[in-house]
Amino acid sequence: MLSNHFQNGIETARLAWSRLPNAEEGEQEDIGLVQRSDGSSGGGVESLDYEVVENYAYWEEQEQRGKLYVGYYVMVKWFFSLLIGIGTGLAAVFINLSVENFAGWKFALTFSIIQKSYVAGFIVYVLINLVLVFSSVYIVTNFAPAAAGSGIPEIKGYLNGIDIHGILLFRTLIGKIFGSIGSVGGGLALGKEGPLVHTGACIASLLGQGGSTKYHLSSRWLQVFTSDRDRRDLVTCGCAAGVAAAFRAPVGGVLFALEEVTSWWRSQLMWRVFFTSAVVAVVVRTAMGWCKSGNCGHFGSGGFIIWDISGAQEDYSFEEMLPMAIIGVIGGLLGALFNQLTRYISYWRRNHLHKKGNRVKIIEACLVSLITSFISFGLPLLRKCSPCPDSDPDSGIECPRPPGMYGNYVNFYCSKDKEYNDLATIFFNTQDDAIRNLFSAKTIHEYSAQSLLTFLVMFYTLAVVTFGTAVPAGQFVPGIMIGSTYGRLVGMFVVNFYKKLHIEEGTYALLGAASFLGGSMRMTVSLCVIMVEITNNLKLLPLIMLVLLISKAVGDAFNEGLYEEQAQLRGIPLLESRPKYHMRKMAAKEACGQRVVSFPRVVKVADVVSILRSNKHNGFPVIDHTRNGETLVIGLMLRSHMLVLLQSKVDFQHSPLPSDTRAGSRPIRHTPSEFVKPVSSKGLTLDDIHLSPDDLEMYIDLAPFLNPSPYIVPEDMSLTKVYNLFRQLGLRHIFVVPRPSRVIGLITRKDLLIEDNEESATVELQSTSSTAS
Repeated sequence: MLSNHFQNGIETARLAWSRLPNAEEGEQEDIGLVQRSDGSSGGGVESLDYEVVENYAYWEEQEQRGKLYVGYYVMVKWFFSLLIGIGTGLAAVFINLSVENFAGWKFALTFSIIQKSYVAGFIVYVLINLVLVFSSVYIVTNFAPAAAGSGIPEIKGYLNGIDIHGILLFRTLIGKIFGSIGSVGGGLALGKEGPLVHTGACIASLLGQGGSTKYHLSSRWLQVFTSDRDRRDLVTCGCAAGVAAAFRAPVGGVLFALEEVTSWWRSQLMWRVFFTSAVVAVVVRTAMGWCKSGNCGHFGSGGFIIWDISGAQEDYSFEEMLPMAIIGVIGGLLGALFNQLTRYISYWRRNHLHKKGNRVKIIEACLVSLITSFISFGLPLLRKCSPCPDSDPDSGIECPRPPGMYGNYVNFYCSKDKEYNDLATIFFNTQDDAIRNLFSAKTIHEYSAQSLLTFLVMFYTLAVVTFGTAVPAGQFVPGIMIGSTYGRLVGMFVVNFYKKLHIEEGTYALLGAASFLGGSMRMTVSLCVIMVEITNNLKLLPLIMLVLLISKAVGDAFNEGLYEEQAQLRGIPLLESRPKYHMRKMAAKEACGQRVVSFPRVVKVADVVSILRSNKHNGFPVIDHTRNGETLVIGLMLRSHMLVLLQSKVDFQHSPLPSDTRAGSRPIRHTPSEFVKPVSSKGLTLDDIHLSPDDLEMYIDLAPFLNPSPYIVPEDMSLTKVYNLFRQLGLRHIFVVPRPSRVIGLITRKDLLIEDNEESATVELQSTSSTAS
């Protein structure tokens, strides 16, 4: 009876969710799959329009704006950066508070039960994990399919110019937050740091478009930014805020956004990203200060990810360089292997297992939860306990620790009170506390090599299997867990071999964590700063740099980074920073594989509909003819703009003759904001437009609405130069034309140094400008 009521409640909630008004954007179940091979957008992927369309509507709007509006626009950008920082910080506090309390209650209850019965404690532990994981996978599969995974490859694609339907919706944000709480609190071998980056990007995107109209959570005064370029900058701020909130590393968040996710960067954006990360740091610090008084339950004990090892190893010798370099090699090898294994398993999941429906995804996640719970509870039972070392009053470490409390030396299935289970210290624990234990100083010989090797093999396998399940999943913390384990193994060898008292095993655990992340994710500068910020030890900076450089070099010899591999698997067409080598031998005209479909300047509505139905192109050249009959390309017309004109019908005309487009001669009935597509949505489609037979006989003059100055390259330009131009400017289309017959002039550096006051120019540059006669 109770189960029936519970099932009816779930069905009622699901029905209510699905009946919410669908006025904003539609989502797709298959996120990020390119289904077309002809180069046009298909599946759930579409390019973004970062280029400014300088048509008549744009110039009319610019003329109405004065310097006061420019100052207001800049202030609004800073205000939105403040809101993104506050929103991401509060979301991170909520996620961490929930995860720490769920995990704390789970371990406290389990420890209290196993004092009487290990079987009953095992059942309770497994059931709690199963319920949490089930809630996570159910939310993702039924309500927010785009919330699965870390979301970083999708956000990286968005900032590279690819809009993937569904990744930045309000529904995805909610699914990411609550799904992360369930998956991380349920003890799976994954982290919440990657999802926090996606969460920050969603918050930034929703603020940038004024909220979500689908769920009636929008505000008109927030709808200031109407271009993909401005929204891209806000999403960049959100990504940096997510990393800053996840690791309490504001500088690392800025560098992560710069190094890993963005494709375009400028100094003005740097300031706003830095400001956003600083706001996040203030919000997180304030929340933690309030929770230290015991207002947040278990959150005050675990808290955000930070492992203070400032009191660890003070110095290092030259003899230690070799084992540290070996750690870098191991990290590169294991990181590359991790990327390859997760790629193979994810490919099999997406193409076979997950195609069988949501029920299979839920069953898979629950099975992984059961296996993880069995291993984390069962393996420590097989491990023989060790006697506690002599207590050091200065260390502040208690052995064994009280049941359900945070710290080293867990008493688990031990026959004596003064014994501890070293495998349970890292396995039967939250990941944050396990890493804190592995990094801990002054705990030499706490772990046996056998326990560390067992944990390394089992957790590595669990991380590979868990990656790709239909739950929000990050790989930062699992990577730190894996790396710190083999790093501590190497540290044990170094301690035994060199017989030096100043060597700490925790130092090598930190270097191992950095090496695995470098070997898997291939980040260097940002990861180095993040590791220094989360450990509060600047003395280890040269060593972290060493192992990162080695691990990245070794990993690059085998495959690409984790996010690049997953982006390829999802069919996200990223433009990498460097073109392929064979592009040097190709010309621009060789890359233009398809025939060009163009519009005349004045086109019949029926012809427009026919061309749009028969072609999937998103940009069309517009052709006009001079008085002597010569063909003239007058600009580029976007498909999205054409659909807006068809829907509004206000620019239809009966005459097939061009209208007068001189300034002020014709009123512009549209503003640039009307042509903007909502983020992560399908936008307006031809099926949404209803045209009568009379409408189809009308004409449209495209001259006021096209982009009159698209970027143009000669047909024999090398494809490498075209690639660099396309990527660095964030273009969506580029015209390839024959070699021009004459030159009007040359523009040099001096021509671009336009001063408000010409007398203030102090540097004289020789001009090479020349005008064709």
